Amino acid sequence: MNEVWKKPPITLEAYQAMVGKEIGVSSWHLVDQPRIDTYADVIEDHQFIHVDPERAKKETAFGTTIAHGFLTMSLLSIMSYEVMPVIAGTTMGVNYGFDKLRFISPVRSGKRVRGRFVLAEAKLRKPNELQSRTNVTVEIEGEDKPALVADWLGLIYFA
Repeated sequence: MNEVWKKPPITLEAYQAMVGKEIGVSSWHLVDQPRIDTYADVIEDHQFIHVDPERAKKETAFGTTIAHGFLTMSLLSIMSYEVMPVIAGTTMGVNYGFDKLRFISPVRSGKRVRGRFVLAEAKLRKPNELQSRTNVTVEIEGEDKPALVADWLGLIYFA
């Protein structure tokens, strides 16, 4: 079960008061070769830079395999569940996409990543529909540059 559902809900007003503030930082998540291989199987992308450690070591500047950028992006879900609050009365939330998403640095196999979340916008589009914009940075443990930065959009629905 995702940790987000264990947190006490907050009011819509309290959520909107968080605009412009860092909401939190997730725990570290390991991006190891088994995770990369499983992801490669799911999306059918077996490019050697992801799944062949020996060849990646010899033929790339990375020194090892790297995670698919979309694998790193997909970890945003679990990271957000650890950090983002639940708003009282919510019936569901949906991913609305990204206004901006950039892969800044590769995530080498064996590294850990975490998400840093800043609520940038929370506007009611309809009485029962809230659009949120969250600025997310995925940090790589021990590295100066992040793996990715994104402006992530979500829609939250109320009863």
